Amino acid sequence: MLLRSSCPVVLASASPRRRELLAALGIAFTVVPAEVDEIGAEQGYPAEETVRLNAVLKAEAVARTCPGSLVIGADTVVECGGRICGKPRGPEDAAAMLRALSGREHRVMTGVAFRLEKNRLERSFTEISRVTFKPLSEQTIRTYMELVDVLDKAGAYAIQEHSELIVERLDGSLSNVIGLPVERLAEELCRAGVAERSS
Repeated sequence: MLLRSSCPVVLASASPRRRELLAALGIAFTVVPAEVDEIGAEQGYPAEETVRLNAVLKAEAVARTCPGSLVIGADTVVECGGRICGKPRGPEDAAAMLRALSGREHRVMTGVAFRLEKNRLERSFTEISRVTFKPLSEQTIRTYMELVDVLDKAGAYAIQEHSELIVERLDGSLSNVIGLPVERLAEELCRAGVAERSS
């Protein structure tokens, strides 16, 4: 799936995983990480709205400095049993998150926003995937944490790294769980008229 964009593209994220996913679309882009105060779960919005609003904040912040570019912002969280799991605060918090996800289904939500200031174009959406974990022993949790850098990942796991240890089933977009739902993003960019599929 390759796209051509009608204008320069900026990714408002420092995430290496999002860079890899966007690059897979074949779009040339630059990276300008957004510096914003994100909306937290304590502010009372539903999780799917929280990630969408945070993506909008990121896209808006960078678009102000890049008015001629199409700016893409994103935010991802894991929700299990009504609790939001962001990035763990340390190893103990990461282990606690993995225990909470053990043997259960959870939702991974990525909010995506894109903005082209000069055209007054603003679009945003939330993609949701469902992931079911295997029952995890303490040994499995320790092994997984030794193999994967869990501290910079929502929910303390990366589905693309050693998922055979922890994941039983995925329903929905894999790229969404990794951090950027590229299939949906491609559809939305084409629908907005700022990209087209390469032949």
